[in-house]
Amino acid sequence: MSQSATHSGSRWARIWRHWRSTAAQGRRAFPPQTLDAIGKAITAGEQQHRSELRLIVENGMPFDALWAGMGMRERAIALFAEYGIWDTEDNCGVLVYVNLAEHKVEIVTDRNVGRKIDNIVWKRVCATMTEGFARGEFHAATLAALDQVNTLLAQHFPANGARANELPDRPIVL
Repeated sequence: MSQSATHSGSRWARIWRHWRSTAAQGRRAFPPQTLDAIGKAITAGEQQHRSELRLIVENGMPFDALWAGMGMRERAIALFAEYGIWDTEDNCGVLVYVNLAEHKVEIVTDRNVGRKIDNIVWKRVCATMTEGFARGEFHAATLAALDQVNTLLAQHFPANGARANELPDRPIVL
């Protein structure tokens, strides 16, 4: 089989996997009570640090992104930009992106966070989530990972008094 045929086959398999990942599956993994708990964890964490944290759950990527061969990291970066997570006062926004079709998590950070917290640390946070997700523990794994994120951000960007909440704390489900 030629390499282009293999690539084409894997592209269609990936598109099919994303297309089959339904909103109902997303609601089972992240029901309203889990989304509420996540929002509360983000709100509580942001009282301890100067960063802005967003969590986006996507059942499956859009067809055009898949057809173009967009990877998980590129999709997370695109959402980071689309939702203005980069546009915070202290340049320390953090996106936790969950893609249910891929069974993967990506964390994208703004430049100030990236300068202080190494990618290896973020990979461990992602592993907390993906290992829990593999056991079906979406609620507990997500909250455990957010606790890790908030602890890291409080260490490097401790709160310095009252400040405006620049981004909504409620998770986004696409």
